[in-house]
Amino acid sequence: MAEPLTIGAFARLAELTPKALRLYDELGLLRPAHVDPASGYRYYEPAQLERARLVARLRLLGMPLARITSVCTLPPEAAAAEVAAYWAQVEHDTESRRRLAHLLADHLKGKEPATMNTTVLSLSCAAASDSGLVRETNQDTAHAGPGLLAVADGYGPSGARASTLAVDALKALSGPPESGLPAAVEAANRDIAGLDESGTTLTALVWAGSELALVHVGDSRAYLLRGGELFRLTTDHSQVRTLVDEGRLTEEEAAAHPQRALLTRALDGREGSGVDVSTRQAQPGDRYLLCSDGLSAVLPEAEIRRALVAAEDPEAAVRELVALARRAGGPDNVAAAVGDVA
Repeated sequence: MAEPLTIGAFARLAELTPKALRLYDELGLLRPAHVDPASGYRYYEPAQLERARLVARLRLLGMPLARITSVCTLPPEAAAAEVAAYWAQVEHDTESRRRLAHLLADHLKGKEPATMNTTVLSLSCAAASDSGLVRETNQDTAHAGPGLLAVADGYGPSGARASTLAVDALKALSGPPESGLPAAVEAANRDIAGLDESGTTLTALVWAGSELALVHVGDSRAYLLRGGELFRLTTDHSQVRTLVDEGRLTEEEAAAHPQRALLTRALDGREGSGVDVSTRQAQPGDRYLLCSDGLSAVLPEAEIRRALVAAEDPEAAVRELVALARRAGGPDNVAAAVGDVA
């Protein structure tokens, strides 16, 4: 019978680190064959190397640990199918990001179609806010009206008031968005400073002819459905998003992280709230979605895309998305606003 391997020797042969092995032990993914009761040293059998090497290679693919655990419990044929399905999803997501990168690059280089600069387009829109199935109060605000789509997700004792103040500041906006938006948001932030330990996210599209100004702070989101493809236009200002950007979490792990709601930026009355403001050219056929994390946290983007593609008009899209969030458990307030460009 082969001698057990120390954690260091096993790690080297498995192409893992002792730290990773300790984590996999805690998760039940790869238990040591023996743990010394006195010293706590972990020992592994050589027969465990095959599983350990599989785990190492799946991690190189970027597969989340929860999914790796599932793969390791399946028979070979089913495990192979699961790996193939995972990689197909990675390729799909990569292609979507590639398209978004080209779209944004063309926008930044001014390569939008020339007709977009001279044609005045129209926007039809709808919005709804729902308390969900768990929360007793609704602190989300959603607005869809002439020239403005907006959602805000309030938090704290006066969160509902904070989200209303943020959206109302944009509803009162007059003049060119590029000059008026920063001042309007700053005015809302000053008003929120008077509220007790409260704040809000804010994601909004301000409409001017064929141009849209996007303002964003927090973890509410803006999406664009163009040519059947769904693009996320905003980046969450959250601690978990920072960890993903640093490569310390995968997207799947971030979705289940216990601190996914911890914001790094918001309208909370403090100076330097760090609101992102950008402009973009709209195209006929574009469909925009703004939503709070009560929607994006419970619905995969593939499901959001299907709902947006299937809906006949913005009102039907908003109705369906709110209903889907409730069917997914509705753990949080939900705000959604959808606009169609024609």
